[in-house]
Amino acid sequence: MFGYDEVLQDVRFAFTDRFGGASKAPYGELNLGSALGDDGEAVVENFRMIASEFGVQPDGIVRVSQVHGRDVHVLKPGDQLPVRPMPTADALVTTRPDVVLCVRAADCLPVLLADPAQGVIGAAHSGRKGLYVGVVPATVEAMRELGASRITAVLGPYACGNCYEVPEDMRAEVAERVPASYAETSWGTPSIDVAAGVRAQLGELGVEVIDATSCTPAWSWGPGSRPSLVAPVASLPPLLSPGREAP
Repeated sequence: MFGYDEVLQDVRFAFTDRFGGASKAPYGELNLGSALGDDGEAVVENFRMIASEFGVQPDGIVRVSQVHGRDVHVLKPGDQLPVRPMPTADALVTTRPDVVLCVRAADCLPVLLADPAQGVIGAAHSGRKGLYVGVVPATVEAMRELGASRITAVLGPYACGNCYEVPEDMRAEVAERVPASYAETSWGTPSIDVAAGVRAQLGELGVEVIDATSCTPAWSWGPGSRPSLVAPVASLPPLLSPGREAP
């Protein structure tokens, strides 16, 4: 279920893989995308299982409708769950300890962020367009507006620069704004390395980066199957009942 699952400074960061869910072929198993033709009930069950792993109700997994932009949704303490209508954004931030923030990615880069000392967490979905418009820097800015100061970011699986082939003019356009994204595929054609670009953006902002990247074709795809969406989730630890261990 989780290809990466770590508690760092009292905040849990996790990236799902494609195993251990309810979806059937060709979506199997842990598909979290409802727009690709999978059975809706299976996707709901997959989210229910993830919620159970984090000790929250399914409505406690907060998501956004992603559009490859730079808008950041701020979940406020008094906001009702589930958030309806689902916000249109590519990142979320909050100070609430009772929710799990979730963004979905296939080839794009998922980025999880936290300042545990100040109780601020965030999650961002950054592909080529998100890198170009600066969705991750926008997320950092939104977190700092909530009081964050020492932010740690974890970068998850994505289509790496060795694989993400693009036209030469597209590479040049992105690299003009984010030079670190300039890359070449393993077979010698133009490509974009989104993680390298985001890493550079975070470095300019003084954010500590933990690199948990790997290439999604090798990490989450199966022979003859469609890629399941990769869902990174980050949550502040909930209040614990006596005798219960922290996740």
